[in-house]
Amino acid sequence: MIFLSDLEGLSRKLLSKGMSVKEVKRRLIDEILVYKDKLSVEAAGRLADAILEEVRNSKILPKPDFVRFVLDYTKSGVKMGVMGVGSRGEGDFFVHRRLAEIAGLPTGSRALLYPLYHDDAGAVEIKGNVLVTAVDGMHSRLSDFPFLAGFHVSRATLRDVYVKGARPVGMFVDLHLADDGDVGKLFDFEAGVSAVSMLTETPILTGSTLRIGGDMVIGDRITGCVGAIGVAESESMLAARHKVKPDSVILMTEGAGGGTICTAAIYSGRPDVVLETLNIQFVKSCKALLGSGLVGKLYAMTDVTNGGVRGDASEISKLSNIALYFDEKEIRGLVNSKVLELLEDRGIDYLGVSLDALMIFTSEDRVEEIVQQVRKVGVKISKVGWVEKGVPKVALITPEGEKDLTLKFRESAYTKIKKVVGEEAPYDLDELKIKVEDAAKKAIEKRDKVVRYLVDQ
Repeated sequence: MIFLSDLEGLSRKLLSKGMSVKEVKRRLIDEILVYKDKLSVEAAGRLADAILEEVRNSKILPKPDFVRFVLDYTKSGVKMGVMGVGSRGEGDFFVHRRLAEIAGLPTGSRALLYPLYHDDAGAVEIKGNVLVTAVDGMHSRLSDFPFLAGFHVSRATLRDVYVKGARPVGMFVDLHLADDGDVGKLFDFEAGVSAVSMLTETPILTGSTLRIGGDMVIGDRITGCVGAIGVAESESMLAARHKVKPDSVILMTEGAGGGTICTAAIYSGRPDVVLETLNIQFVKSCKALLGSGLVGKLYAMTDVTNGGVRGDASEISKLSNIALYFDEKEIRGLVNSKVLELLEDRGIDYLGVSLDALMIFTSEDRVEEIVQQVRKVGVKISKVGWVEKGVPKVALITPEGEKDLTLKFRESAYTKIKKVVGEEAPYDLDELKIKVEDAAKKAIEKRDKVVRYLVDQ
């Protein structure tokens, strides 16, 4: 059964391929009746006619030329999947760096952390107060398990606020459910968010709910995001990634994963492992560090999510121009035993998937204090590595010697379909990057032209 059908996109695609309007209408009727099976063929036909008319109208080229300029977008010729966007690897990070460039340097405010820092969250100072914000999208494969989707995305966005040294004070929710989705999905998702809200004493402040694509998209898939707002005591409390120093000791807490591990477990036929992910160990660790005042005395914190240890470490290495070394035995010992068993049974590299562990960078003289505070709340924590000056690199220390732990094109393939797609980069990756770079530059040019136009009005 299909989960989603973009009727507008399908119409545009088929018409562009030279298919006749009559043939496209017939295809649309077939798609519509998959979900709207109580409709008559005639009623589905009227819907199809309306869709085709709107698509034709939207293709009428407007005048003046500036309107056309605003409406159209630069075609990079590179598809999301081919570039690995969302797959938390080299391609994904490359695109995110371009997005950060488009966001640009903040103006008119004292932003302390913003997209160009490539950190977990953003921060801005307002009249002496430091506000920290973060937003995370739900795991796309948890559409049929909305409670888990809501639970894990909420926990993820709170983690991003906590690791910057801030205390979350509220969350907001944005939900999108396709036209044929059962309203119960909205409620289950919200219940998952609410569960985290109750467990962490972080209120849900506001939200929004819409249909995906309105009347133009049929199916029952749900997607959405949860954001969080936090407050840090001062700028010095911000445990930002760029503050990592060459003399850092790397600590890590236990990890049982979140949305990624849930997805791997469900689609591997191991739903029992899902229960291992339902915890607030990460929050307990951060609260302990904040409560003890230690956050202001360490260098940086991050959560092990984007592409796992490989991904986050690679980004930090590039950002701070340092070399990171990890002890394989220590990291392995901090992965939940049931989760590790699942990953190894399915041939999934645990160093390349989101473990939802807390990674801390600190000086040697603070290690004992930090370890004691975290263990006091019942969370495992160990020293897993260290940082040195030098050419940016990430290495894994094993009994066989030092191994390369740099970023791959995609995160570890943790489902069957990801294994079929593969983890390797396209053979023409350099050419793809040039096309993506060009599209990003043209987006910046468009932004600047529209801003000038509005300023001149």
